[in-house]
Amino acid sequence: MTVRMRKKPNLIPRVERCAALLERDAAAHRGRWLEDYPGYGALHLELGCGKGRFTAGMAEANPGVLFVAVERVLDAMVMAMERAVDANLANIRFLDFDAAGCESVFAPGEVERIYINFPDPWRKTKQFKRRLTAPSFLKIYENILKPGGEIWFKTDNRPLFDWSVEQFMAEGWTLSEVKNDLGPDGAGGCMTDYEAKFREQGVPINRLVARKDREAASPQTSQFER
Repeated sequence: MTVRMRKKPNLIPRVERCAALLERDAAAHRGRWLEDYPGYGALHLELGCGKGRFTAGMAEANPGVLFVAVERVLDAMVMAMERAVDANLANIRFLDFDAAGCESVFAPGEVERIYINFPDPWRKTKQFKRRLTAPSFLKIYENILKPGGEIWFKTDNRPLFDWSVEQFMAEGWTLSEVKNDLGPDGAGGCMTDYEAKFREQGVPINRLVARKDREAASPQTSQFER
């Protein structure tokens, strides 16, 4: 879901206060995230972290995982960064980045799990290709995920969810935990700010887990492969 945000006062100073968690040259870590940040057993990627409630909650609950949170809207991401800094969370890195460029930042098979929470539904038919569950994006995810890696997807938008299920299945992903209403105590990790609001309003939350098992152990060839 996309919401137009007001320009945050003192944005640049606020970003600079959190500079230790902001990756300004993420491509330099491609293929070596866990090597460059030792001590973590897995790399998880969140696409569209928003204000960071989910990001911070998952990072705190999983200290052995390195989380990379991607967000195109800096005004939102600064709040997520502040959340992480205030909670003294060292296992998060933030990217001011577009998900379409993930292969330039992550090597084939480098990511263990991807989170897509309440993305923009892009309701017009001509905009469907911009959805984060469109086939072009699924191919990117398949490449950067390790064999057996997963996508955790949640949305309040039932048409988007049903459409996404079709795309996953058409692209050969194995689906599990497919639910159209998680209920008040639904699974799927920590809540986002959107999810907390929707639950208060009684809006059903849709969720699935997608896995792409590959017969070959070697990942697909990437245009960014050195």
